[in-house]
Amino acid sequence: MSVPPPDPGSAEDERSVGELVLDVSERISLLVSEEIALAKAEVSEKVSTLARGSIAGAAAGLFALLAFAMLMHAGAWLLNDLFFERHVWAGFLLEALVWLCLAAGAGWIAYKKMQVGAPTPTMAIEEAKLTRETLTGGAK
Repeated sequence: MSVPPPDPGSAEDERSVGELVLDVSERISLLVSEEIALAKAEVSEKVSTLARGSIAGAAAGLFALLAFAMLMHAGAWLLNDLFFERHVWAGFLLEALVWLCLAAGAGWIAYKKMQVGAPTPTMAIEEAKLTRETLTGGAK
């Protein structure tokens, strides 16, 4: 819902102060609602991108987990054949400890990366600052 600007030289040039104030308030209200819509669109776009990336990462993680399960099983039997002929459990235990250490490292990295925080509508915030500066005449 856009309010068209008045034509120069028209009858609208002779409006009262009350009509002008009403017109300005309507335009400011429209501007604020458009900035809110911009912020919503920006956050929605960022969240949907994050969601798609998360789904792809989860699928990759699942496939890697299945492959690692097979590799771990083969590795444990290899350790058994090479070092622990009478104690099959030792190869599996040693390999489990290695993978738990790797999982702890990956979990720590994931924790650090997730501390970045929620996406913010930076374009909308900048636009709101510019609008405020314009409306206040640059005074803070």
